[in-house]
Formats: sequence, C-alpha cells, structure tokens
Amino acid sequence: MTPVGNAPGLADRVLGGWLGRIAGNMLGKPVEEGDLWTRERIDRYLRRADALPLTDYLPEPAADHDGPPLRPEWRQCVRGRVHGSCRDDDIDYAILGLDLLETHGFGFSTEQVGDLWLLRLPYLQTFTAERAAYRNLANGLKPPLTATYDNPFQEWIGALIRADIHGWTSPGLPRRAAGLARRDAVLSHTGNGVYGAMWAAALVSAAFTAPTVRHAVDEALAVIPASSRLARTVRRVTSLHGTRLSWEDTLGTVARETAGLGWIHTVPNAAVLTAGLLYGDGDFTRTIALTVRGGLDTDSNGATAGSVAGVMTGAAAIPPQWTEPLRDTVRSAVFGFDGVRISELAERTLRLVGADVP
Repeated sequence: MTPVGNAPGLADRVLGGWLGRIAGNMLGKPVEEGDLWTRERIDRYLRRADALPLTDYLPEPAADHDGPPLRPEWRQCVRGRVHGSCRDDDIDYAILGLDLLETHGFGFSTEQVGDLWLLRLPYLQTFTAERAAYRNLANGLKPPLTATYDNPFQEWIGALIRADIHGWTSPGLPRRAAGLARRDAVLSHTGNGVYGAMWAAALVSAAFTAPTVRHAVDEALAVIPASSRLARTVRRVTSLHGTRLSWEDTLGTVARETAGLGWIHTVPNAAVLTAGLLYGDGDFTRTIALTVRGGLDTDSNGATAGSVAGVMTGAAAIPPQWTEPLRDTVRSAVFGFDGVRISELAERTLRLVGADVP
C-alpha cells in the first residue's frame, strides 16, 4: 500500500474522518444499550416512525413509544434537534489522542498516555476498562499492570474507540497505525481488546488508499494475529458477505457464533462494524445506517464506520443532513477542548501527517 503523504485531497479526507466519526456517533447514541436495543427493536422503532430506509439521524420517539427507553442524551441527537455534537467518550478519546500526538509526538510512551488521562480527562467520563485503568493509575500502578489488575473488561471495545487518530495521522500506512494504537491500547486492554484497536487504526489508515472497502478490511486483518478470535470473526463476516448472504442473515449467523461475549465486547462489535462497512459498500449513509441498525454498541460502531466511510468519500461527499447540523462544533469533556471546531481538529490532525515515528 502506497502512503499518501500530503497528496491533494488529503485534507478533505481527514476532515471526512472527523465528520464521519462524529455523525456516526450521534446517529447511534440514542439506542446505545445493546442488551435492550436489539437489532429487531431498532428496526421496529424505525418502522413505526416510517424511517426505513434510514437516511438521517434517528427520529424522535412517538408519543406512544412502548419500547426500551432511549439514552438520556437523545434530545440532542435526534433529527431536527442536533445543534452541534453532544459530548461522548467516542469523540473525547479522538481528541485526547490528537492532544497526545501534539504533546509527545509519535514516540509517545504508554505511561505518557496515562499521564494525559489524569491531566485532561475527568474520571467519571471514563467507563469499563478505561475506568479500571484510570483507578489503577491514580493508585500508582504502571502499565501493563494498569490493564490487568482488577479489570474484567480487558477485551471490551474501549481501546478500539481510541484508535482512529492513529489511522488519520498514518494515511496509507496501516502497520504504522496499528503499532501506535497498540502502544495506546495496552494501558487498559489485553488480547482481543488490543487487537481491536490495532485493527481499527489499520482500517482507518487503509481507507485512504484502498480501492474498495473489502481491500481496506483485508489490509486491516493483516496487522493482527490470524488465529485470534477477532480475526476469525472478521473473516467469517467477509466470507458470508462473499456468498451474497443478506446483511440480516450474516449478522444473525455471527451473533449466534459470538453469543455470550456481551454487547460491549470487541469481537461481536467488530462483526457488526465489518458487516456495516461491507454491505454499505462505500456509500456513507448506507454504511452508518446499517452499522447502527446492527445493534450492540451502536454509537461506538457508528463512529468507527463513519470514520472509515468519511475517509473513503471525503468530507465534501458526505450528505449535508449529517454534517450541517453539527455546526462545525464539538462538545467535549477533555479539558481545554470543549466547543472546539471540527475543522480545527482536522487541520491540527493534518499537520501531524508525515512526521516520523522514532
């Protein structure tokens, strides 16, 4: 794969990654409760609102809504009510990753990732493995013990959602992106949790130069152990897609095969994400819509799918119903970044492209 350097159009694609991540996150936020908002319940909600096919943010719940409760933030995330992005950890970590690279460069250490968390990120805005690692850091533990001590969430999706910045700053260099993501991920994760971060970073990186979504997925698979459960599950989705099985049947098959892992585990979420990308086939709206309709950790999966699709299409090609309501503004819990412009984040990201990794 050929690195793209500062090729024409790179700025538009980096901005596309940021916009896509934020829009996909916002789309999935109201139904982010995978044990309640199953794929069937999400589609029932959309059918009742006459919102299938899904081509915009989720509609408001009907007055007689009798399904599971939406997330408390839903009023800031449904169509007609989006006025800038609402705060979410999926975006906070992308911002924190940018601050990490600006502060310490590509030679950052895992210890420096932890130091930045303590400095910039409020404890109560961390969850699962990140909260366990944060607590361990505050108690004086050092990596890799921060990931393993009293942490039952080591293979959950948290490290994967932190990985996009390493793909955006290593366009067309998936192995480099994966190496950076691994150094970040081992602060809080092990095993498939770390592989998920490496895979996601490589997937975003590959999206800059891959001729098709399938090529990007294959490039990303090459950076993680082929025998890992994550790699086997992603290959399973690509195989089922290759047989022309329907999106619904593919997800049903893989859901049965990953049953018991839980709705925040990296492996089943990577399956939903892979299916959304492959069946979305490069179309931004279809990609994030299918990914969110796939259920589980809907806002995290929507964010990563939107990032990949946004990089592939570029910002200018993302339909305006997704980007205009964002008003080029991000809400963030990361100290010093609340209210920052999306365009500024993209410009700062672009300035890091081409820097050497020690």
